[in-house]
Amino acid sequence: MANILILGASYGSLLATKFLMAGHDVTLVCREKTAELINRAGTEVRIKLRDEAEHRAIHSRDLPGKLDAAPPQTIDVSKYDLVGLAMQEPQYANHTIRVLMVKIAEAKLPCLSIMNMPPLPYLKRIPGLEGVNFEEAFTNAQVWERFKPGLISLCSPDPQAFRPPEEEANVLHVGLPTNFKAATFEDEAHNRLLRQLEADIDAVRLDGKDVPVKLKVFDSLFVPLAKWSMLLTGNYRCITLGEPRSIRDAVHSDIALSQSIYDHVDAIARKLGADPADQVPFEKYAKAAESLLKPSSAARAVAGGAPFIERVDLLVKLIAHQLDFPNAAIDDTVQIVDRRLNENLA
Repeated sequence: MANILILGASYGSLLATKFLMAGHDVTLVCREKTAELINRAGTEVRIKLRDEAEHRAIHSRDLPGKLDAAPPQTIDVSKYDLVGLAMQEPQYANHTIRVLMVKIAEAKLPCLSIMNMPPLPYLKRIPGLEGVNFEEAFTNAQVWERFKPGLISLCSPDPQAFRPPEEEANVLHVGLPTNFKAATFEDEAHNRLLRQLEADIDAVRLDGKDVPVKLKVFDSLFVPLAKWSMLLTGNYRCITLGEPRSIRDAVHSDIALSQSIYDHVDAIARKLGADPADQVPFEKYAKAAESLLKPSSAARAVAGGAPFIERVDLLVKLIAHQLDFPNAAIDDTVQIVDRRLNENLA
């Protein structure tokens, strides 16, 4: 049994639920008020099983693993075997989170990120990017200074989930129950833990039925980067100079342009070393996007006045220019996002 610390109790509660179902213990790091709610009532994750029309409500109190929640300043990092990084990248700039991150780095705990934005130390693991300055794309790059690259892995957050606005903060609704796809660590002992978690989650059954949203572990550093094409084609293009649009509309309003962006980002990953087998075909993504009827979380945040969001769009632009392989549509997206965030800052 592993003891896992997950920073972020919203999207992080999905991965936590999968660990709990497999019999592992989890602590969620969140605000004090949310921690009190979770410790009192547990979490509820709503998910559709294959061939079922309605969502199932999975309550943490009914699962074999133990769940608790706590604010960052109360965490004793010595208790944990693995850390999940499940907050939006700008949130790590918060002072109390930064203090906790220093403790995690000093304890040399393996960290599995399920952010869209790859942590800076992970980028240093990719040949050709070790010496490139990507600080511009991060809210506060100093957060990552103490982390050894080999202790940071990336897990593509492909499942689509959100907190229903009419519900309490301990409820998460899964709209698209795809898998978390994780790259390995440098240390084989950490990889054994990762693969054990993968096997334990895979074995879980609910009323005799398989439960979607698995943890899949890959040797390639590039498998999680398959999400970049989706983010640049859909999520960031939900942000417009006016009202945000749905992912479906961002992708399908001009399908030829969408495919050209998607293919270009895939080509960037291949220039870095990705195998085409690491990537998701555009047709598969376009089909999934048909059911994504809400704006992306980034677009909703910008529309709500957020001055900072995860900037995978800017990161991909910087990498593209570093490789002398720019793309006008990507540059345009970055310009729109920059303008909206600058308006919010003002």
